[in-house]
Amino acid sequence: MAVHARPEPRFRRAYVQPVRRRWFARRRGLVVHLGLALVVAGGLAWAFAWLRQADVLRVDTITVEGNERLSAGEVAGLMEPLRGENLLVADLEAGRASLLASGWIREAALRRVLPSAVHVTLEEREPVGLSRFGSSLYLIDVTGHVIDEFGPRFSDLDLPIIDGFSARGGEESSAVDERRAALAARLIAQVEADSGLAARISQVDVANPHDAVVLLDGDPVRVHLGAERFVARLRTYLEISPALRQVVPDIDYVDVRFDERVYVGPADAAAAARRIALQRRLTEAARTGLAANSGQRRQRGT
Repeated sequence: MAVHARPEPRFRRAYVQPVRRRWFARRRGLVVHLGLALVVAGGLAWAFAWLRQADVLRVDTITVEGNERLSAGEVAGLMEPLRGENLLVADLEAGRASLLASGWIREAALRRVLPSAVHVTLEEREPVGLSRFGSSLYLIDVTGHVIDEFGPRFSDLDLPIIDGFSARGGEESSAVDERRAALAARLIAQVEADSGLAARISQVDVANPHDAVVLLDGDPVRVHLGAERFVARLRTYLEISPALRQVVPDIDYVDVRFDERVYVGPADAAAAARRIALQRRLTEAARTGLAANSGQRRQRGT
């Protein structure tokens, strides 16, 4: 039997209306954004071009900090290529490289100061000695770096002469042996702690990178100090020097590297042999009962 259902008058079949793509609106938004970007970019380019040409931004002042030996004028002269350049685009690295080309300057830092200045902070090298290269004397730092040629303007510096830096080619070569430079640096650093002792050092020889040899003011004896304990060994030499001269009046060198043992080299081997022979004759004369004045006459005759 067929069943007839009564249709629901409120029922409606679902209907999905298709979405219309608004291509024109999207394109218009893209064009607007692109136009704004072009306007901003053009404005920035114009502003940058104007700033590059602005006279107010041209470097006309160079201030210097940390200089002691170099004058502010000398530092500014090294940076002359920066003067007149636009501050915003000036090549500060090139200016720094120009400064580091100076033997006096260990480190340099540059910064821009609006509207038209460059500030320079320097760290100068400190001369610790004089070294011979060829026929000239040069100021050197603790690393053996050549700072400047020694001249009258450095007459206030009281520095020892340090020989033996050259790695090869003798004194004619300016190449520095790093081991020798390190030896000299250690010696100077230790001795500088004792101002009285440092003032007495006249010359240092580091030709042997394992043995620093020094000469003291007014003393022709070469003192071998080795590679360590420089102050203690110098003190040892100063304490025993009077006694050594009583035994060996003319001394070429004294080697105090071995602490408990001290080796003395006579200035003239032939003269030393004569002195030893004289001492033996005097001893024999004393044993045979000869008068002391006889021994003195023989000493004068020798």
